[in-house]
Amino acid sequence: MSQAGATGLSVLPIPGLPLFAAGDDLAGAIADALTTASITLRDRDVLVVAQKVVSKVEGRTRSLSGIRPGPSAIEVAARAKKDPAVVELVEGEAQALMRVAPGVIIARHRTGHVLANAGVDASNLAPGNHDSVLLWPEDPDASARSLRARLEARFGVRLAVIVGDSLGRAWRMGTMGTAIGVAGMRPVRDRRGEPDLFGRVLEATIIGVADEIAAAASLVIGEGAEGTPAAIVRGAYYEDADGDGGIGELLRPIEQDLFQ
Repeated sequence: MSQAGATGLSVLPIPGLPLFAAGDDLAGAIADALTTASITLRDRDVLVVAQKVVSKVEGRTRSLSGIRPGPSAIEVAARAKKDPAVVELVEGEAQALMRVAPGVIIARHRTGHVLANAGVDASNLAPGNHDSVLLWPEDPDASARSLRARLEARFGVRLAVIVGDSLGRAWRMGTMGTAIGVAGMRPVRDRRGEPDLFGRVLEATIIGVADEIAAAASLVIGEGAEGTPAAIVRGAYYEDADGDGGIGELLRPIEQDLFQ
């Protein structure tokens, strides 16, 4: 594809997906839904899948009634005004708690992402799970690689896959679709050294392509009762990547973090 980038972009929701539970075949369900909806995959399409369905099929649901908070979780919960059982899970998922205030815990997740509650969330869990929460996938990059391998084998095309979640952003209100795991693509596009429109050399421009694609997909995946946990983004420019590169290239190194 031309260095000029995409000439047009479309986002296709994948309809007809079921409510998922632990052990379900997510790749198979997506493949069947694509076929039923007569959506023909093309080379370089990007499949974006909501983190919650990946977590559900991977058995990452936890019952709060079985959690016994330790002294640290009890102390942090008092400061944050949160359930100590939830805070115990947050601490278990976090490298570090960055900020704690009433109603807010900002944590550096064990994968390196900085977000609220280390990704521990209770939204969009089915009735009967009223005392349960959902953790992020154990390895979102591995989840993306597995989906990519299954779907490429089924349809005979070259894909990229993004596992996305809606995260808050420093200095901004509202959440935005964000990539937490990738396969088949570099998550950034480093344009340093390229000329701009008037021939000046770009010196600092690195584009978070995976986040941009995840954000586009989130407009149709939604956050509430939409029931559409996956979408195809077509026409986006990205650089191919095979192997185990994953999301790490998109995460700012800790030594460059000016806000910790």
